[in-house]
Formats: sequence, C-alpha cells, structure tokens
Amino acid sequence: MAKASDLSNGSYIKYNGELCIITDVIHRTPGNLRAFYQATMRNLKSGKQMENRFRPDEEVEIVRVEDHDLQYLYPEGEFLVCMNTTNYEQYHVASHLFGNGTKFLKEGSMIIVSFEGENPINVILPKSVDLEVTYTEPGMKGDTATRTLKPATVETGATVSVPLFIDQGELIKVNPETGEYLARVK
Repeated sequence: MAKASDLSNGSYIKYNGELCIITDVIHRTPGNLRAFYQATMRNLKSGKQMENRFRPDEEVEIVRVEDHDLQYLYPEGEFLVCMNTTNYEQYHVASHLFGNGTKFLKEGSMIIVSFEGENPINVILPKSVDLEVTYTEPGMKGDTATRTLKPATVETGATVSVPLFIDQGELIKVNPETGEYLARVK
C-alpha cells in the first residue's frame, strides 16, 4: 500500500474496488485547516469522472500497469486486433476502450495500450492522425477569410468539419479523441 502523497497524474489505483486512473492531483493547504490531496480520477470500467479528497497519510492501493506500444491491425467484432511490433504477438482489445477514436484509426497506426496482467485496461491514442479527404464539397474562391466549416468524409469513413479551403484528395491532421480538424498536412 502507498500513501496518498505518492499519487501523481497517470497513476492507476483501486478505489472502492474499481480500477481508476488519476487525471489530476493537487496538494491543497487551506488556511488553518489540515492539508489534503484533491484527486480527479476516471473509472476505467464506466468511464465516469469523479473527485475525492485524500488525507496525506491515507493509504491507497496503487496498481502496477505496463504500457505497450502496439500497432492497430483491423477490427474483429467488438474487438480491435493490435500487434506488438517487437515479438509479433497479437492482442484483442475491446473497442469501447478506444472511445470515438476507432473512427479515425487507419491500419498500421501506433497506439499505447495499458495492461494489468494480461488484460488491456486503457488505450492512449496518438495526438493526431493524417487522413486523406475522400469527399467534400468544393470551396469557393475567397472563402478563407472566415472560420466557416464544412463537412468532409475522410478515408476511414468518418466525417470531420474542415475549413472551406480544404479540397478532396488533401491530407489533413485530425485529433482522434475529439474528431476535430487540426491542420492541413503539407
């Protein structure tokens, strides 16, 4: 068992029997009251965010988790098949761990999967993916002055809102977690 003072962003803990990841932890010392740690955490099973205050000497159960760089191969039912590129071992990772990011992943994309023992428990998607625009309405000349957006279909079949100057066949950067357009790839 560890103390609450050992918590940091990205730590995995067992809280009320559920596996959670710490997304933010702050040490607070309010006036003449006792200090405490304010932790924001996300339940990995339900995905819900919650907050809790821990006393500095309170014991918490930190879970040992290993991160592996895996390559996304293909979807198979409710799972996505990923491969370790060093030993070519394949893993079936539940698609709900990817969230909406599955719509923006191309075959061969590198992701980070966190394992507790043999079980995948969390997926960290890349910050951006480069996707080709397969269909969008043509923009009109002079439409670059405003921040107006139009829908565009990318090579994975997902729809992204892009600026009017983006044309069919161009490469764009997309944030796979939010699905928002980031930039044009040059």
